Amino acid sequence: MKIKSQKDFLSGLMFVAIGSVFAVAATHHEIGRGGNLGPGFFPITLGIILAILGSVITFKSLGPEVDENEKIGAIAWRPLIFIILANLLFGVFLGGLPAIGLPSMGLVISIFALTIVASYASDEFNFKHSLVLATILCLISYVAFIWLLKLRLPVWPAIGA
Repeated sequence: MKIKSQKDFLSGLMFVAIGSVFAVAATHHEIGRGGNLGPGFFPITLGIILAILGSVITFKSLGPEVDENEKIGAIAWRPLIFIILANLLFGVFLGGLPAIGLPSMGLVISIFALTIVASYASDEFNFKHSLVLATILCLISYVAFIWLLKLRLPVWPAIGA
């Protein structure tokens, strides 16, 4: 057997690895039973599904013929760095960092930071478009999480609280 698609082979292995890590890490949480599911149920299930999907993709990438046009290119560092940084900033801004005295910046500022920083991942960055997208995402998130789901997320910065 040869690898006929390097892209599929490597992405399948990546799915297997990430799914396995999620599933194993989630075993530290209670899974629950039937109608009373615990906090570990969703990550374990998602991890297992992701690992199975990765196995299928990896298996399908093997075959007798090799597609020479499917070579893996260079790693796109710019998008990788900005997308990871955007998610880290979102988590820090939404939850704050009590260890260094940084309060929660709230949902609105967190979404704006996430959207603007993630937009830098594109070669076609446009600040105005990022602000419009962030505003739309804020409105949708506010309606979905605060109004409909009634989650108790800080919407604005908790400065002085």
